[in-house]
Amino acid sequence: MLDMAIALGLAFVLGLFIFMVYKKTFKGVMYSASFGVSLLALTLITTLIIMAISSNVILSLGMVGALSIVRFRSAIKEPIDIAFLFWAISIGIVLGAGLIPLAVFGSLFIGIVMVLFVNQKSTDNPYILVIKCDGDDSEKDVLDYIKQSVKKHVVKSKTVAAASGVELTVEIRLKDMSTRFVNEISRIAGVNHAVLVSYNGEYMS
Repeated sequence: MLDMAIALGLAFVLGLFIFMVYKKTFKGVMYSASFGVSLLALTLITTLIIMAISSNVILSLGMVGALSIVRFRSAIKEPIDIAFLFWAISIGIVLGAGLIPLAVFGSLFIGIVMVLFVNQKSTDNPYILVIKCDGDDSEKDVLDYIKQSVKKHVVKSKTVAAASGVELTVEIRLKDMSTRFVNEISRIAGVNHAVLVSYNGEYMS
């Protein structure tokens, strides 16, 4: 009973630590407190399951059979969330196996790595620039201006329609994180519309 109490107590503490690191390193738009609480619960549940499996061989077989029919359909919004899920599960497994020093020092090390690397501010974020212009001349002027205003640019798509003219989708990397050049692009003759949006590097044509 004492070992169980120690393991579950440490699972709660380390699960809460994982929760706090997730909250500290979250960089999305909408923070989900329920996901953070699920990390805490996942650590406790995994610890409980591993302790049950390690104490009874027959129970372990039944537990494996029961877990094999579970289906998880929740979509993972950010790739980093997968790391936190595996972290919580791994700590639960290690604590359930009785490897307390490994769980404690491993969590501290992973937490430090997460805080240091996830919170790094990047100055090379990708952006998508969508421009609607009248024709070839304005398209050339726009691309020439983009070339001299940004660090790097790649045309991702080009749509030509008789009614609306030319629509360009360009991936760009800013020089100094200034977006004032978009205002200048909108003033180029023949440009009807200019939109700059940040994105995560994935593009679907």
